[in-house]
Amino acid sequence: MRLLNAFSLQMLEKFPASVSFEEVEKLPKGLESCVGHADTAAVLGVEMHRVNISLKVGEMFYIAQLQGGRLPEGSTTLPEGFSFKYLKGKVI
Repeated sequence: MRLLNAFSLQMLEKFPASVSFEEVEKLPKGLESCVGHADTAAVLGVEMHRVNISLKVGEMFYIAQLQGGRLPEGSTTLPEGFSFKYLKGKVI
């Protein structure tokens, strides 16, 4: 499964499709990093890997959604007032 830092309708292989989301407390181990923002990847402790995503019906994925604004350039830790919301998504 993939780890994303954002979600866009352009990621859906076929349209129309539905996507379900549920908030989770933490991310599972072994996710393929598709985090395309260097500072976000550094703070999450994953490799930055900017790729085009094509999600198929039935596919699950995770999102680390930054809360609190834009990370200051060069961030390696979360600044005060920032957090991540973790979501599990599935294309249905």
